[in-house]
Amino acid sequence: MQTTVTFKKIDPSDPLKSYVNKKLDKFDRMLDSPADAHVVLSVEKIRHIAEITLTCDKLNIHARESSENMYSSIDILMDKVRAQIKKHKEKIKQHMSGKKQSLLDTAEFDRSPMQQPDFQGFDDLVMETLDTKPMDIIDAVNEFNSGRHTFFVFNNARTEQLNVLYKHNNGKLGLIQPGG
Repeated sequence: MQTTVTFKKIDPSDPLKSYVNKKLDKFDRMLDSPADAHVVLSVEKIRHIAEITLTCDKLNIHARESSENMYSSIDILMDKVRAQIKKHKEKIKQHMSGKKQSLLDTAEFDRSPMQQPDFQGFDDLVMETLDTKPMDIIDAVNEFNSGRHTFFVFNNARTEQLNVLYKHNNGKLGLIQPGG
């Protein structure tokens, strides 16, 4: 694992650096491919803050933890990262296990060529399919604020209807819900 440790408002310390490296080496066994980790250790008044950005193939983890002791901040941070890696691996394992509907059962593959809409003349039209999962509006806002989306389509768990979350021109979030 390629590790970078940065110190902000704290004197660089080899014991802290080796402690972080020792903790991150344990993740090499959990990850399938080489990873890059950028760790920032900083102090603000009495808070010792440890922050990590871990990148590995399709896995991007960012976590931050603070406490009154730098070593405990690092320990808690590594526990958070371990939990996120396990969650990601379980998600992939569940996806690969075959506990999902066959692709042939979906409506997209049941269409005959005659039923496909005719989009000739629209060269800049890109068709995409979305898998929306049921979630609360708060969860959708958190996912939208992760910064990966310009808008976010989700299935509202309470109304069981498709909703769209977007950033309004005035900076506030907008929510589009079907009427009626």
